[in-house]
Amino acid sequence: MCRSIKTLRPPVLPEEATDEDIHAAALQYVRKVSGFRAPAAHNREVFDRAVEAVARATAELLGGLEVKGRRVRERSAEDVA
Repeated sequence: MCRSIKTLRPPVLPEEATDEDIHAAALQYVRKVSGFRAPAAHNREVFDRAVEAVARATAELLGGLEVKGRRVRERSAEDVA
């Protein structure tokens, strides 16, 4: 587990995760999996697409989770795009 990725759902995060929180977590995940902190120019496009895909999946996950009967995130996955 990448230690700089934080839990983005209540009660660990007291308020709703922001798009910036989600993007930062997605970026850390892609960095960890790819082994690149910053990709070379020839890998930039695929790296950026991966970050956006992970961010969308994260927003979708948070939008569907319920914690003790309440939704974790009210916005849809399209809000991340």
